[in-house]
Amino acid sequence: MSSMRVWGWVLLAAGAVTLWLLPIPDGSKLWILAVLVFAGVFTLLESTSRAKALAAAMTALLVVYLVLSLHRSVLLLGTEGWIPKAFGLALLVLPAVGVWALVREVLFGVRTEQLGRTLEAEGGLPADDLPRTPGGRIVRAAADERFHVRRAQTEEDPGDWRNWYRLSLAYADAGDRRRARSAMRDAVALSQGRPARNVEAAGPAGEGLD
Repeated sequence: MSSMRVWGWVLLAAGAVTLWLLPIPDGSKLWILAVLVFAGVFTLLESTSRAKALAAAMTALLVVYLVLSLHRSVLLLGTEGWIPKAFGLALLVLPAVGVWALVREVLFGVRTEQLGRTLEAEGGLPADDLPRTPGGRIVRAAADERFHVRRAQTEEDPGDWRNWYRLSLAYADAGDRRRARSAMRDAVALSQGRPARNVEAAGPAGEGLD
C-alpha cells in the first residue's frame, strides 16, 4: 500500500472521529458519517496517483459540506420567522447545486479514464516521452512541436474522439489547461455519439512563448 493511501486512511479515520465528537444530533452524525465513509473508501480504493488522492480528499470534504449544509437548512426552515426560513431556503439550494456539480465532475472523470483505458488497449495512447528541464517541466518547444502534430491530426479527422483525446494531452503538455479540458469534453461527447462543441483546434495560450 502506498504512503499516499496510508495517509488517506489515517485522515479518513481522523475525520470520522472528529465528526463523532461534534455537538450535533446523533442521527445527523450517523448520516454524515455514512456518506463520508462511502465517499472516502470508494475514492481511496480507486486512487492510484497523487492527483486521484487529492480528488478523493476533495470529494469527501465536499460531500461532508453538502450534507452539513442540508442539515442546517432543514433546521432553519423549521424555525419561526421569514428571515431564518429564507436562509434555510438558500442553504437548501446550495447543496443541490453542489451535488449537480459533483456528479457532473465525477462522471466526467470516470468517462475520461474509460477513454484513456480504451485508447491504451488500442495502442494509441501517447507516451510521456517529451524532454523535461532539470526542474521537471516539459520543454516548451518540444510541447509546441507535438501540439502542431496533434492539431493537424484532429483537423484532418475531427469526428474521431481519439484525436481530441490526444489533442487534450497536447494542450496539457503545452500548459493550456482550459483548452485541454475543453478538448477532453469534446472527446467524451464524440465517444457518446454527440457532436463536439469545437469546430477546429486552436493553438495553446501563449504558444511560442518562453
